[in-house]
Amino acid sequence: MGSGNPVVRRNLADAALAVVVGALVVITAAFDADTAPVDYALIAVASAALAFYRTAPRAVLAFATVAGGAYVVHAHPGPLAALPVLAAVHTASRAGHRGYAAGAGLAFLAAYVATGPTTQEVAEKAALLAGWFLCAVVTGLADRNWQAYLRQTEQRALEAERTREEAALRRAGEERLRIARELHDSLTHSISIVKLQAGVAVHLARKRGEEVPPALLAIQDASGEAMRELRATLEVLRSDEPTGTPALLVERACAAGLAVELTVTGEERPLAATVDRAVYRIVQEALTNAARHAGPAKVNVQLAYDEDDLTIRVEDDGTADPTSPPTPGVGLTGMRERVAALGGTLDAAPRTEGGFAVRARLPLGETG
Repeated sequence: MGSGNPVVRRNLADAALAVVVGALVVITAAFDADTAPVDYALIAVASAALAFYRTAPRAVLAFATVAGGAYVVHAHPGPLAALPVLAAVHTASRAGHRGYAAGAGLAFLAAYVATGPTTQEVAEKAALLAGWFLCAVVTGLADRNWQAYLRQTEQRALEAERTREEAALRRAGEERLRIARELHDSLTHSISIVKLQAGVAVHLARKRGEEVPPALLAIQDASGEAMRELRATLEVLRSDEPTGTPALLVERACAAGLAVELTVTGEERPLAATVDRAVYRIVQEALTNAARHAGPAKVNVQLAYDEDDLTIRVEDDGTADPTSPPTPGVGLTGMRERVAALGGTLDAAPRTEGGFAVRARLPLGETG
């Protein structure tokens, strides 16, 4: 796992926050000749806890407040000593624990005021810290509300995109049906007449004992073939639904001589029609590409059902070169468009160990 991983980058950023906060407080404490080793230890504990604020904000708040409070009681430092606690209060408020955050701020202020006689200087510093803690709580809540707003905006955008895609699919289906009706009503009738006339002419010629002209036989055969192809085209126009399942695709590929293995993990369940169609087409296209370009290879098809997502992996150990990215063709472009329309992600590229891999993640949404 490299530093390019989002989780690693996030953990490094959290650790950097703890280091920066700790360094600021330690540098300030170093100017005080009375700072003892135990004080540096308390600063380190209060600051180091900040590295875990995402996973355990309340625990971080408790560690920072206790360690920071002990430090101010023992060393009587300046207001900057509150920095780790301020950061913990902000992050706890951002996580929705504003009551705990406010309580921790009051507890630290009480410890700060209790460090010595309440003079005007101590009162002014306490008032300054109170303002800081209030700002930390408010900014934490504001940050939380802003993140919620961004998530809602993103969700609305995804829903709008899916609605547009469904409307486009519906319009495309209606147009296909219209074309199919037009072809059936006009072209099918005309070809049928040609085929019928040619058949009658051949029958009459043979009945009279005459030699049937080759051109007439060619017309009869061509009209029959045209009728069969037109019917097949009409069937395609009338339905864009998958004609099977990924398991059936794997079975057909094995029957055609391709070594394919299907693995399904997670709780398999019915999918929405658009998602089901996309899964079928992605597996179909990936197997087709493997059969055409991978050479003698083994193919592994994996369907991983998660709570909210379905991950599709089709990997082969064929002849694809990791140093030569594939040229996007109609198939890969179609896969990307299907996945993007559903709000998912697609990665199709040669594997570093050789072969080719197609990985798609589709949000499941509501099942149908």
